[in-house]
Amino acid sequence: MKIVMLGAPGAGKGTQAKMIAEKYGIPHVSTGDIFRANIKNGTDLGKEAKTYMDKGELVPDELTVRILLDRVAQEDCKNGYVLDGFPRTIPQAEVLDTELTKLGEKIDYAINVEVPDENIIKRMSGRRACLSCGATYHIEHVPPKKEGICDKCGSELVLRDDDKEETVKNRLNVYHQQTQPLIDFYNNKKVLKEVDGTVDMKDVFKAITDILG
Repeated sequence: MKIVMLGAPGAGKGTQAKMIAEKYGIPHVSTGDIFRANIKNGTDLGKEAKTYMDKGELVPDELTVRILLDRVAQEDCKNGYVLDGFPRTIPQAEVLDTELTKLGEKIDYAINVEVPDENIIKRMSGRRACLSCGATYHIEHVPPKKEGICDKCGSELVLRDDDKEETVKNRLNVYHQQTQPLIDFYNNKKVLKEVDGTVDMKDVFKAITDILG
């Protein structure tokens, strides 16, 4: 089962992708995680990706495609995977489609988690991250016990550059211009399914599992 998660940044598709991966025993392949690992390890690719991510811009297709195809060729992906953060553009979707066709494979479901922009801006600008241990919080929904301090390791929490309101608005603009057309792309391939991402996380997951069976 090969699944593509669609939805604006902050729509909650990453959380749903992890839950799908766990339930169905397939890897959650997140380009964001792959990029962050590269950034943390200080690789050339990581440094290049970071210059785009800090401005809220998309990492260029060739960088992303190279990294992703290598990942899904690994042994743990043989029974399927959940793609989160890829494809983001029509050219990426076409490259993925072409490469999968060569292998006699295809995307089975493209699940769009639908959330209005104003909800997303509120969600993301409330996020706080611990750069030391990687724990994440939300000032409204998952606050730390002590304001501004990580529960797990006691380090200071920060608002990451890509969660700042202006960056979020920029990311949403980029999303609407470049990624929204994917909804039509996968709809034309008869694999698009849409779920309401504004309801409780468990209800979103139930709607998805009802689709996947």
